[in-house]
Amino acid sequence: MRLLPSAAAALLLVAAAALAGCTSTVDMQPADGANDPACAEVTVRLPDHIADQPRRWTDAQASGAWGDPSAVLLRCGVTAPGPTEAKCITLGGVDWIVDESRAPNYLVTTYGRVPAIEVFIDNEIVSPNDVLTELGERVVGVATTAEGACTLTETLLPER
Repeated sequence: MRLLPSAAAALLLVAAAALAGCTSTVDMQPADGANDPACAEVTVRLPDHIADQPRRWTDAQASGAWGDPSAVLLRCGVTAPGPTEAKCITLGGVDWIVDESRAPNYLVTTYGRVPAIEVFIDNEIVSPNDVLTELGERVVGVATTAEGACTLTETLLPER
């Protein structure tokens, strides 16, 4: 059976749509600085798994997601935090500013790193300490430039 070019293209689109239905893409907004070349370096270093959670596709530049439902969301190129009295911890060789206002979900942002990276972590699914240690050692610490550090660091985040 020979298909006309338009029929073949339609069949290809239907097949692609059927396959796409098997995977879900995480809807995210790119950070304002997502086009920073260092964010491309971060993106290529993102691991296939974090804290035993598999990586998922996202629809935003310089982002990453792990788990289903998403337990970890990452965006590179966010506005770097200035001096703050917020909680600061050091994990994986990287300083992180912690927003605990939505605990047990934490929003953490690199401090003194260019470009800045934010990570949203669901503490009911994964250990934030494990996630930040893995990201710090494998991604952030080697793909971004340190331009400052916390003057006081606090203890680890609570375990689930």
